[in-house]
Amino acid sequence: MKRREFLAMAGIGTLASVTLSSCSLISGDSPKAASTSGAFPTTWKKEITVDVFDDLANYQGIQSGWFAKIVKDKFNMKLNMIAPNVAGGGETLFNTRSAAGDLGDLVVLGSSQHLDEALKGGLLLDASTYYKNMTSVAGYKQAVTKTNPGDKGTFAFPTSVSKLKPTQSSESTEPTFGPYLRWDLYADAGYPKIGTLEDLVPVLEDMQKSNPKAPNGKPVYALSLFKDWDGNMMNNAKQPACYYGYDEMGFVLAAADGSAYESIIDSDSHYVRSLKFFSAASKKGLVDPDSPTQNYSTMYAKYQAGEVLFAFWPWLAQPAYNTTENMSAGKGFEIAPLKDMKIFSYGAEVYGNSNYAIGIGVKASDPERVAAFIDWLYSTDGVYANGSQTGSAAGPKGLTWDLNSAKKPALNAFGQNAFLGGGTKQVPAKWGSGKYADGVSALNVTTVTAVDKDPSTGYSFAYQMWPSYQKLIINPLTKDWSKHMDGASTTMEYLRDNKKIIVAPGSGYVAPADSSEIQTLRNQIKAVIVADSWKMAMATSTKQFDSLLKDMQDTVKGLGYAKVLKVDMEHAKEQNKTRLEVAKKFG
Repeated sequence: MKRREFLAMAGIGTLASVTLSSCSLISGDSPKAASTSGAFPTTWKKEITVDVFDDLANYQGIQSGWFAKIVKDKFNMKLNMIAPNVAGGGETLFNTRSAAGDLGDLVVLGSSQHLDEALKGGLLLDASTYYKNMTSVAGYKQAVTKTNPGDKGTFAFPTSVSKLKPTQSSESTEPTFGPYLRWDLYADAGYPKIGTLEDLVPVLEDMQKSNPKAPNGKPVYALSLFKDWDGNMMNNAKQPACYYGYDEMGFVLAAADGSAYESIIDSDSHYVRSLKFFSAASKKGLVDPDSPTQNYSTMYAKYQAGEVLFAFWPWLAQPAYNTTENMSAGKGFEIAPLKDMKIFSYGAEVYGNSNYAIGIGVKASDPERVAAFIDWLYSTDGVYANGSQTGSAAGPKGLTWDLNSAKKPALNAFGQNAFLGGGTKQVPAKWGSGKYADGVSALNVTTVTAVDKDPSTGYSFAYQMWPSYQKLIINPLTKDWSKHMDGASTTMEYLRDNKKIIVAPGSGYVAPADSSEIQTLRNQIKAVIVADSWKMAMATSTKQFDSLLKDMQDTVKGLGYAKVLKVDMEHAKEQNKTRLEVAKKFG
């Protein structure tokens, strides 16, 4: 998953961190911030517009809505989002701006490769002077130190930092990955047992046949895919591998416990297994024909409209479809376990995730204000307000939640509508107006994991973990799901009790940047893998699929796949070593 979050996500994707020790820029002549002393100003007289280069953003232009209002009130600042995902390709925009020597005032990087290149190119400011005043970030000193080793400066701030143990899952009530189905239609099909990934196909076929049209009259498809997050491979085809305890490292799929490693192009790999699953579904007419060309936003709208029946992630399907109205009618997405699954779970990141790193651009017009803003993102108020688009932070106190009569956090009427009611209500004028979803932080990056606790309430930033929320969402859908899940009240409870989840300790590891040779080879190879994977996913005959697979395997092997695979395999095994070490050190 390409993680915002997830986070990743998720998703997506992409969760680990990179140390800067391998980056050649860090030296005595690195660009440094101007000298300053004392705390950050409490007011900022001149309004400024900050250019935000953000690898993770799915929105381009000036941030609007309630988050913009908070930023304006606190920092007298507007955020002008520069989003490679929207502008048509991260590498092109990143390379163009890098060549110009100016990524932006605030920089959010979505890969260790981009971070390394930004450092080598002198594009990030040494924020050491401002770091002295960053009281919120200081609470995660070990993560910042790990990300910026030695005494050469403070160039990058890791994301998804946590004070939890690394062997504890970083997810709240739902995992990052999982086979989520329209539970009401699954119930209509008689709750069939699903042994394996492949057994999903006939189940989805029955569900689609029983519900061929959405309320808007458009056709319903079991699967709807998208292309935005493709990288070393077709992103969607990696997701089912996570149901079996694997996650990606370049062209390798690595088991969470280090017990197995796979080359994605091997005929018996979980990646190829996923492509066969898509192809089998395509033969049955279960895959949305728009899949190869549509983007995430287009696909998300289809979930909202009830046009899709299966999702790789809860953070996609549930916010889109599980409205109060739908759940009250027994409709919604819930996990339907596979008998052979053991879902990959990301352990809490003690050292943070500087694979997604935040920095100050070397040519920032007001670096002190940018530093103050970054620090706020790690504060209690900032964590609540900035919760990424796929995250579960509760939003600003007073807008979406308050303390109830028992002095415990609870969603207020507006928050219930925003998260469960389809977001139909307008944000109050004093918070900036507009719809809640339209005002969500476009940064799309998590600074502190939502499962961490707000010290002022004693409860997680994630509203899904609040007792008040658990009570609130008891409805026909959740009741029926719980009844068929051994009485579990949450998905994570079910997975833990039934040993269907495996946690990869949060180690803070990210592979070193590729050499120029490996990077060149990788770029050529992944283009072939992605293109042929989409063809295989949409293939409607076994003969066609097998021919495409062999052609892909032969082509990439001829391009030097073995050389890149060797590097990725070394990194995957080193990652496991660091996981074992961090688990031993922190418990």
